[in-house]
Amino acid sequence: MNDSSSRMTYPEKKVAEYLRKMNIEWVYEQPVFVWDDDGRPRVWTPDFYLIHFGIYLEVCGSEKFDYKYRRKIFDRNGYQVIFLHLYKGPDKWINHLLFYLMLFSDYRTRRINDLLNGTTKKFHNII
Repeated sequence: MNDSSSRMTYPEKKVAEYLRKMNIEWVYEQPVFVWDDDGRPRVWTPDFYLIHFGIYLEVCGSEKFDYKYRRKIFDRNGYQVIFLHLYKGPDKWINHLLFYLMLFSDYRTRRINDLLNGTTKKFHNII
């Protein structure tokens, strides 16, 4: 949880404050490597990287900006990014964040269980 608040926008400061309150460790603007639509390499900096979740947050401060392109590029490059639209209403973004943290965590748990179950079956077939 680095102190980068001097570079943060007001919506980013609100998210950082909430993450601190919830004791969620984060890094501000952790660079990621992506390939864009034209196959060019790019380095992007999502607003927050949640260390213990392995998930990025992109704080959407304006409805005028088109976030669909960014979502498409992040998805195509295999990054799990939660887009938080703070302008859509007070504290709606908190429920959105918690819902998607739970969704991603549940997916990972199911995937690991599937891998363990598959490995266990193969192991028993060998013996």
